[in-house]
Amino acid sequence: MAQPQAPMRPSRSLAVLAVIFIAFGLLTWFGGSGGWRDRLEPKLGLDLIGGTTVTLQAKTDNGQAPSRNQMETARQIIDNRVNGLGVAEAEVVIEGDNNIVVSLPGKSDDRLKQVGQTAELRFRKVLNQTADTGAGSTSASPSASPSGSAPASGSPAPSGSGSAPASGSASASAPASPSASDSAPASPAASASPSASLLPGVAERRAEVQKKLGEALWAAAMAEQTPIDFSQDPAKAQQYKPFESLTPEEVAVLPASMQFNIPYVNCDKLNHRPVGSIRTAEDQVVACGPDVKYQLDVAKVLGTDVSKADSGINPQNSKWTVNLSFNSNGQDRWTNLTKEAYNGGTSPSQVAVVLDNEVVSAPTIQSVIPGDAEISGTFTKSEAQLLASQLQYGALPLSFQSQDAQSISATLGSSHLEAGVLAAGIGLLLVVLYSFFYYRLLGGVIMISLLLSGALVYMALVILGRQIGFTLTLAGFAGFIVSLGVAADSFVIYFERLKDEIREGRSPRSAVPRAWVRARRTIISANTITLLAAAILYFVSIGSVKGFAFALGVATILDLVVVFLFRHPIMTLFARSKAFLSPRVSGLGRVLEQRSTTDAAPTTRRNRPKEA
Repeated sequence: MAQPQAPMRPSRSLAVLAVIFIAFGLLTWFGGSGGWRDRLEPKLGLDLIGGTTVTLQAKTDNGQAPSRNQMETARQIIDNRVNGLGVAEAEVVIEGDNNIVVSLPGKSDDRLKQVGQTAELRFRKVLNQTADTGAGSTSASPSASPSGSAPASGSPAPSGSGSAPASGSASASAPASPSASDSAPASPAASASPSASLLPGVAERRAEVQKKLGEALWAAAMAEQTPIDFSQDPAKAQQYKPFESLTPEEVAVLPASMQFNIPYVNCDKLNHRPVGSIRTAEDQVVACGPDVKYQLDVAKVLGTDVSKADSGINPQNSKWTVNLSFNSNGQDRWTNLTKEAYNGGTSPSQVAVVLDNEVVSAPTIQSVIPGDAEISGTFTKSEAQLLASQLQYGALPLSFQSQDAQSISATLGSSHLEAGVLAAGIGLLLVVLYSFFYYRLLGGVIMISLLLSGALVYMALVILGRQIGFTLTLAGFAGFIVSLGVAADSFVIYFERLKDEIREGRSPRSAVPRAWVRARRTIISANTITLLAAAILYFVSIGSVKGFAFALGVATILDLVVVFLFRHPIMTLFARSKAFLSPRVSGLGRVLEQRSTTDAAPTTRRNRPKEA
């Protein structure tokens, strides 16, 4: 026989529940901005409110159509990036031979364009640097970042290694979206691997640029050994004037020495080179930070050497950072690179963190770093998460050109949401009416519990929408409705167990704790099975089914919170009241009458006179 619990203090459990509600309420209200509707409205999915769509057009090095395998790999990587934690309910589909269409619920988000960035990460030692004069451009600084990452002055730093962190000495905005071009990566002349061959199409385009500039000017530019200072040699400013007319696509195929030494090849043009213009790891390249051009060595640590990338807040400066962990081979390469850059402390040099065409950070290495790397700076939370997502899921096998974002209408519309809310309301009303009819006072416990669960679920929906991008679709809404049935089951289990205890001869007051002990195991088991089913659906399914599973799991967890912190404590309080002991009020009248009849029956048989 189950033993009753030790006397509990319902006030403590109810106080904990009150604290949870206050915390959820504060996060819901103060976690948002704007008017009350903006603060309290959850994020809705594509099928309910529509959203934004961006078409990403694939580009290959040879100008041919990409293979189906390349497109499918790119689609999967982009899907991982845009869905993040898997609850944003975004749609990523292949359209035609070379387009991937990305749709995200809600208003236009410039970050949507950034998910198509190649995100090829390279760590390169800085060989030389020169100021970007901005010659030939309307602005002396690199082009503004469209939204991928705010300017980030960084310092790859050890993670728990005990080494002194590298001090950041440069910063750069995140890669800008490239302009349309089918040009391939450049192969600089100053290559660390003389045998490295140009990628398909580069030689032809380089020959066209050479013809445009003229043989004499090309030869003179190749002969330059150091960056030219036009202020000291005005004649050369006129001599190299034709370089000013080169487009970013044409600049991309110039040898690295020209890109670095000719001031007309400025950061405005270098940052707008087609994505993948410095893809080759075996060549020296040129890339920019704000107002600085860097001549960079071959890439000795690649994005494929990274095993994990995540975002977080640096406790020392309270700024968002992107933390990188390396695999076994990558860790050795990273340590050797910092050792080479540190050079025993005699002449430490910088190591540039290059993402696609631009330098994210270029710190001076002040010690050998055997641990992880950290990219830090002025990231916002969303920018750090986006960059971590890009690096975590790897580089795209293709270069993509982002088209303008377009608004799309809801596939189903608000009328379907209204119908779902109406169905949920009718179902909830029927449950409440049946509960009052069958359980009377206990029906009030059911109604209040469902209202508390609904309030927690709604606030959780708003909070999760802000924190992890959870969007409510009709499938997710169905998950919440199903959770009502799970909650009703736990009521039936508890109250029927309570009736069984009373039938066995216990008073309603003593039956409450005994019924709870016996019902608790069944309730936990039933909810555990529901959670396991939701987890399996979430991890093995895609699309709307994943949203249904996530919603069902969240609602089930919150229902358990209400069961333990409200339902049992409030029943304990009711058991101490006179109303609960009244058969008509408590809803236990029939059970008490049946018990009274059963108790009285033996007495009647004993006193019955014998028949003649």
